[in-house]
Amino acid sequence: MSASEISIKPRIGRRGLILGAVALCVVAAMALDTTVVTIGSDEDTRVAGFSPDAYGAEQFPRIREDITTRAVDAATLAAALAEDKAAAAAQYGTGGAMPVLPVRLSGTVGEGKAGIYDVAVEGVEDVRIRVQTGPAINGTDLRDAPGDIAFGEFKNQIEYQDAGAGINRAMKAEVLEGLDTSDLSGRQMTVTGAFKLINPKMWLITPVEVSVQ
Repeated sequence: MSASEISIKPRIGRRGLILGAVALCVVAAMALDTTVVTIGSDEDTRVAGFSPDAYGAEQFPRIREDITTRAVDAATLAAALAEDKAAAAAQYGTGGAMPVLPVRLSGTVGEGKAGIYDVAVEGVEDVRIRVQTGPAINGTDLRDAPGDIAFGEFKNQIEYQDAGAGINRAMKAEVLEGLDTSDLSGRQMTVTGAFKLINPKMWLITPVEVSVQ
């Protein structure tokens, strides 16, 4: 073995030690700068981006308060819609072409299908009133009821739709949890909720308060 070969080995060894030490320093720095995020925590929500369920839980209490504060007796609302649909929508509702109207009612529960029940309300004629009780809660009536949740607040249409679904799930957890909706027919139901005005003689109400006797 030549002298030049002997002199190369120590230099390679020192270089390897230096590189190894640098790598250890980098790993240690990364470890110090790493934050452990628990799934479902506030930090997890921020890392993951928009959370429909977190948004729904935050928004539902004020939406419920808004609807209950503005809710109109069903008989009064039905009469106003029959007299002048546009005027009633402007007076009681929020939104444009298909406004959302807040309403309160008490009545006898009729037939139901897929968790949607007809409710017969005294003093309301020629209007079919139905109430969503789950398990599926469809539509964005709760999201749109206050009139201040705008598409521009969200990244895209999907996120905007997800916000409505998150609010519906928050409502289910707070309002419908524990309510046996398998057979409500014949019972008395008191409801406060909102519906989108598509047909003034056909209401599909999403509740924010429900009691059944």
